[in-house]
Formats: sequence, C-alpha cells, structure tokens
Amino acid sequence: MKKEKVIKRLNSKIFKGVAHRGLHNEKFTENGLNAFKNAIDKDVAIELDVHLSKDKELIVCHDDNLIRTTSKEGKIENLTLKEIKENYKLLDGSLVPTLKEVLALVNEKVPIVIELKPDTNLKNYKEIAIKLMEELKTINDKSNFIIICFYPHCLYAIRKYGFIRCLLVGGNTRPYIFRHLFEGVDLDYHLFNKEKYRKSIKHRFTMSWTIDSLESANIAKKYSDSITFQNIDFNLLKK
Repeated sequence: MKKEKVIKRLNSKIFKGVAHRGLHNEKFTENGLNAFKNAIDKDVAIELDVHLSKDKELIVCHDDNLIRTTSKEGKIENLTLKEIKENYKLLDGSLVPTLKEVLALVNEKVPIVIELKPDTNLKNYKEIAIKLMEELKTINDKSNFIIICFYPHCLYAIRKYGFIRCLLVGGNTRPYIFRHLFEGVDLDYHLFNKEKYRKSIKHRFTMSWTIDSLESANIAKKYSDSITFQNIDFNLLKK
C-alpha cells in the first residue's frame, strides 16, 4: 500500500509523535495507567506492549517477566490475570493493567500503537494476534490504531481485519524481506544510517524507534512519518 493511502487512514496525532510505553517518568511507571493518563492529558499518542497471560488475557507490559516494573519475579505467560492483579503492583503503586483497562481509559481520545509480544517458546503468534482483534472489535475508529510486531506471522494472521500493520525491525533485520506484506514498517532509527533502508522506505509508510534525544529525533524525522519517543520533552519534537 502506498504511503499516501496509509497516511490518510490514520489519525493525524500519530504523526506528531508517539509516547513509548506512555508518558512515563520517575513518578509514573511505563506501561501503566498513570503513564497513559499523562499522555492523554497532553493529547499525545501512546505505544504499549501486550502479552497473553496463562488464562489468555492481554496484559500490558513490555517484558515477559514482571520483575523490572514491579520488583517481583513472575513470567506473564505462567500467571493468570487473577494472580497478576492480586500479587503484583507497578513501582508507582498502580496495578498491572490489561488491554481492556487501557482501552477504557483512553476511550479513543488519542491513538494507540500496540506491539504484539508473542511467546516464542509457546509459539502463540496467531493466538495473541486473534485475541487482540477480539478486544478491538468494539472500537469506533480504526484510524486510532496501529499494530506492530517483530514477527511477520503475527501480523499476517490479522491481514483481513482492516488495521494498519507495521513490521518492527531492529537488530535482527532478516524479517525485513517480508515488509511488502504489510502497510508499513517501524524501524530502529539507527537503520537510517544505511542507504539500503533509506532507499527502500522512500515510498513506504515508516515509523521509527526509540527516539530519546534531539539528535536522534532530527535523524528520525528526516526519514520517517512518525517517531516513537521517550525521555524527551514532547514539545521539543514539534519544533
């Protein structure tokens, strides 16, 4: 799909910058409701990550283990939603959220970029993708959502649902050969140093991550349509 067509299908707020795991800081833990509310209050699009719990609920967390954001060991795929809610709290004191809770909080006031985090041992690539589609079936406007993932088979499983999908590419660039199967790509901004990628994305909708300085922002904005940022003043990105 041509870049221009993809852009027309998306909420324009996405092009102003996407807050990586919400607008988190020392006060608000990443991927928590407080960090997401902070972004909503500032009218900023958000990015988040989802894993499947043992009882097949979508849990919002970047890592597959809760220890970094809660200080308590626990692999999400080995825990039920009840166990997570009763035994874990984020460092800011809030509960580990489900995607349902985030969707209710955001209520489509700002766009959301959702990264699918399948368990490579369980090989639940299709399962997590279809579960996400089930949870998004009641939304009003698909222009408020982009689905991203490092695994092409995850994104391919939801090809008939009408969402914009971007293939994530970082250190392992081998999946890049599958970029033509999706509406866009989401690249580690360091890849823009290579002519191969600058040339191949010229007519393709391109996002970039993770921008954490004005220097990286200037590079990313030159080659991508939307940047995912953290630890940088959002207002500075507008300049």
